Amino acid sequence: MSEHISKQFDAELEAIRSSVLGMAGLVEDQVRQAMESLATGDVSLISQVIEREERVNEMHLALDEMCIQMIARRQPAASDLRMVMTVIKSVEDLERIGDKAARICQRAKNIIDAGKLQAPRFQELRHLADLALDMLSRALDAFARLDAAPAAEVKRADNQLDIEYRGMQRQLVSIMMEDPRSISLTLDTMWIAKAIERIGDLAVNISEHVVFLVKGQDVRHKGQAEMDRVALGPKE
Repeated sequence: MSEHISKQFDAELEAIRSSVLGMAGLVEDQVRQAMESLATGDVSLISQVIEREERVNEMHLALDEMCIQMIARRQPAASDLRMVMTVIKSVEDLERIGDKAARICQRAKNIIDAGKLQAPRFQELRHLADLALDMLSRALDAFARLDAAPAAEVKRADNQLDIEYRGMQRQLVSIMMEDPRSISLTLDTMWIAKAIERIGDLAVNISEHVVFLVKGQDVRHKGQAEMDRVALGPKE
């Protein structure tokens, strides 16, 4: 009986983990489609992202409920409890990434409605988005493989993303100073860049949750050196 219960518990945990990865796939697609709408002016992509946002929200609520039920019924401990807590925190971050994709779409619609095919400094925006998506992909891969090592690389990549984001901000401020007629369009671009930068931050959050899950140590609010020490060091 005890072995049966243990196998059932493991199956439930695996089902939750698989659902998280399914939600993550939807969120990644949202971000990619949001950027594609900005590149092509395709408003149908904007509609798809908005529609998927409702699905992502539903998955967020469903996963929260699954985790609450598991805590109540199974009373997990040690690494199993860390898995449940990691899921609760990670799906919240994924839902917020979906929100950022929707925000990109809202600003993209403003740009499209203004008769512009692309935002100012679009290539720089796309580069920022590629960096953020790569960070998200690495964080999710770390979660899927229960491997803390890639998580340290996510935090390191965020430092580069922040540098490039600040550089782009300065460029956009210069554009508005030189041509006041561009202010509305440029502000939309700045909001898109900020949303992308936040996606990078949320990817870092997920990577920190993975380190906690695998290593049993909380690395939130820690620097890169501490992240490396914990993520690359021996298990708990």
